[in-house]
Amino acid sequence: MDFLLTNVLAITWQQLVMYAVGIILIYLAVKKEYEPSLLLPMGFGAILVNLPNTGVINQTLTGIGETNGIIQWLFEIGIEASEALPILLFIGIGAMIDFGPLLSQPIMFLFGAAAQFGIFAAVVFATLVGFDLKDAASIGIIGAADGPTSILVSQMLKSNYVGAIAVAAYSYMALVPIIQPFAIKLVTTKKERQIKMPYNPKNVSKATRIIFPIAVTFVAGLVAPTSVALVGFLMFGNLIRECGVLASLSDSAQNQLANLITLLLGITIAFSMRAEAFVNINTIMIMGIGLLAFVFDTIGGVLFAKFINLFRKEKINPMIGAAGISAFPMSSRVVQKMALKEDPTNILIMHAAGANVSGQIASVVAGGLLMSLVSNYL
Repeated sequence: MDFLLTNVLAITWQQLVMYAVGIILIYLAVKKEYEPSLLLPMGFGAILVNLPNTGVINQTLTGIGETNGIIQWLFEIGIEASEALPILLFIGIGAMIDFGPLLSQPIMFLFGAAAQFGIFAAVVFATLVGFDLKDAASIGIIGAADGPTSILVSQMLKSNYVGAIAVAAYSYMALVPIIQPFAIKLVTTKKERQIKMPYNPKNVSKATRIIFPIAVTFVAGLVAPTSVALVGFLMFGNLIRECGVLASLSDSAQNQLANLITLLLGITIAFSMRAEAFVNINTIMIMGIGLLAFVFDTIGGVLFAKFINLFRKEKINPMIGAAGISAFPMSSRVVQKMALKEDPTNILIMHAAGANVSGQIASVVAGGLLMSLVSNYL
């Protein structure tokens, strides 16, 4: 009983807050089905690392002495020392992506670039409110709408807020179906949202599909060398998918590998959600700036589509621009759902998917550029 009482009395109000955060994340995962493979292990991990005297992180326990915590070990080996977990996850993501809709409509590359506006807007805003450059850049990358990229960039830049950034990135990814419709409606009219786009895809040869990931890796290596770890593993996963001779490995990458790494990544990042590092005013500010980054990403993509329409005879539905963020495939589904709501005969899913996979590439390149720019400045 004395041991139990000691543990109860050792719980701080900050830890109680983190228990609530963990329960909320689990609720969103189970009840709302928002990114359950990530939010559930993150939520449970947030509870684990904030229980007193458990030994899941490095601690000195009464009667036992120094303990090496499993979650801290996973964090130090899989994220801090090598960034291995988020990078390996990109193999599975790459194997899931079909670049066919993008390659058949190359104009969709532009929307992937335009929809990264929120990243750089958030970096500027974070700097103005007092964050130093490495933390501001790490916060800005929340706008990439890509959890592994956010973790990798913030870790490589040695940000002080890796946990808050990861929670913000994954939470807002899960909330794309709520955030994006609001942002899209701010800058579009009903008439614009009803624009129909016929889908007449060009044939994409197998050779093109194989050459594409190799070519993208070369270009990324020349334009943003520090993005190669991200882009290269993403493209490697896609090459496994498209080569046609590794079907079983492609299936394993898409399922077993991606699921296992996602599970480990979710519970490992919880190490950065310890109460003393997480519960502060800066975390609230990071969540707010991250939300702005998502909104500005969406608005940037939509406004770019409207700008292009000034010069086109066949108009583009501006909502396609919103699908240029990296949240694949949630964003393209949001666009399709909104299109059907405005006009039940309007099918935009393939156009949106092309912009969406373009955003996947653009976000990791943007992350590499940020790492290069900030590293050179520092």
